[in-house]
Amino acid sequence: MTEVLAIRPEDLGRGTRIPVRVVPDAAALTQAFAEALLAECRLAKAAGRETVVFIVPVGPVGQYDVLARLCAEQDQSLADLVMIGMDEYLTPAGDWIPETDPLSFRGHMERRMTAAMPPGRAPRIVFPDPHALDAVPALIARHGGVDVAFGGVGIAGHIAFNEPPEPGEVVDVEAFAQRPTRVQRLTRETRTINSVTATRGAIDLIPEYAVTVGMKEILGARKLRLFMNRPWQTAMVRKLLHGPVTPAVPASYAQRHPDCALVVTEEVTRMPGATLA
Repeated sequence: MTEVLAIRPEDLGRGTRIPVRVVPDAAALTQAFAEALLAECRLAKAAGRETVVFIVPVGPVGQYDVLARLCAEQDQSLADLVMIGMDEYLTPAGDWIPETDPLSFRGHMERRMTAAMPPGRAPRIVFPDPHALDAVPALIARHGGVDVAFGGVGIAGHIAFNEPPEPGEVVDVEAFAQRPTRVQRLTRETRTINSVTATRGAIDLIPEYAVTVGMKEILGARKLRLFMNRPWQTAMVRKLLHGPVTPAVPASYAQRHPDCALVVTEEVTRMPGATLA
C-alpha cells in the first residue's frame, strides 16, 4: 500500500468517484463543516423529511460553535434534527465517562451545541449507550434511516471508533462493513495520537475502551461527508482515496459509498515524507 503515498496533491481523488475539496486551513474547514451541517439539514427538510437524522463526530472540533452562530444569524431552528454522536469514551467499569470529564464527547456537544442555542431550537443529541447497544439502530430504523453521516478520520483509518483489526486478526471485507454499534477496545495508535491532541501526550489519561456507532450504520447513511484537518493525515487521505478497500483502513470503505465527498485542508494534501525534527 506504500505506493499510494507517492500520489501528488493535485491528483488526490482523480480516478475515484469521491470529490475532494481543498480549503486553506483548519478555520476554513471548520466553517465548511458547519455550513455543510446546516445545508444538509435544509436539503433533507426540503425533500420531505419530517425528522432529519445525522451521525456526527466531535473530532474535528469547532463546527458546532459556528453552527450555533449561523443558526442565530439566520433565525434557523434545528428542532427537527436528531444528531447521533458517533462515540464516547468508557470508564473501566464500562459506563460512559462523566459529561464533566474534559474528554467527554457528550459534554462537548452539550456545551457547544445544546447550551449554545435557545430552548426548543437545538437538535436532539443521542449517543450510543454501552448498556443499550440496540437503541441507536432502533432510532435510525424508526426515523427511516440516516440522512448524512459526517466524520473525521483517525490515524489508524478509523471512522468513529471503528478500529482496524489487530495484527494477526483476520476479518472478512464484507463482515467488517457489517460491524454494528458496539463497545470497542481502542488501538495503541489511536490512544497515542489522541493523547498528543488531547492530553499533552499523557497516554494513561486516554480510556482503553469506547462505545461506537458501527460501520453498518455509517455506511448505511444516504450521504457520507468526511473532513480532515490534521498534518498526520497525509498518508491516510491517500489510502482512503486510492488504496484497496480493506478493514486495515476502515475509511477506505468510503470508496464504496454511492454519495461520499471529502473536505481537507491544504496541509493534509501535502506529500508524506520523512524528516528528523
